This record gives sequence, C-alpha cells and structure tokens, in this order.
Amino acid sequence: MRADPMTNGVNRARRLRQTAPATERKLWAMLRDRRLSALKFRRQVPIGPYVADFVCLRHRLIIEADGPFHDPLRDGARDAWLSARGFRVLRFANREVDQPGRVAQAILDATAAAPAADLGATPHPSAFG
Repeated sequence: MRADPMTNGVNRARRLRQTAPATERKLWAMLRDRRLSALKFRRQVPIGPYVADFVCLRHRLIIEADGPFHDPLRDGARDAWLSARGFRVLRFANREVDQPGRVAQAILDATAAAPAADLGATPHPSAFG
C-alpha cells in the first residue's frame, strides 16, 4: 500500500515547523499574525512535492530562508516548478535575514509588483501538486 503523498507532505511540514532554524524563526517573527502590512503568510506549506518556508497565497509569493545547505541547481529546478504554477519565490540568505528592514522592503516590493489573486479562487496549496 502506497503512502498518501498529501499526508507525507503535511507530516514533513509539521516536522519542519517544529525544528525551524534561527533564520526561519526570525522571518516568522516578522511575517506571522499579519505583522507585515497585514499580509497573511502561512509557514511550512506543502505545495506539490515541495514544502515552502512561507507562503502568501493572496500574492502567490513564497519566501525561502536559504541556510548554508542549499543547492543552487535543486533550488533552480524547484523555483521553475513553482513558477510554472504561478508562484514567485524570494530567497534570503542567512546574512540577509539579519537585516529585517531590507527583507521587509523586498517582500513589500514583491507584493506591490503583482496584483493580488482573487481570494475566492485561491485553491488549497495541495491543489498545485
């Protein structure tokens, strides 16, 4: 019997939330509870075969905290897959997260650059698999 990929993604996301590195915790402190310009972000969201660090579904914007172990080739393939499904990805290196004003401005610029999605038509992230 094959495991349900949806359940695997949810369980993986749950584990990632429980073991978040310091940079992700810093970003989450900035993004949670609509603290940044009332934007609603979700944390560790399964989207298809991936788990996004933070997602604003209204703007189809994914925020990634790139720690020291990110592979540019894998990240490129992942970003292309997400882009093909209408998402934009912003990546921040650890040293960038230590400059919260710049990170916040980059996120605000990204949300201003594209119109918000129709909230009534925003599907659950699992629909993008």
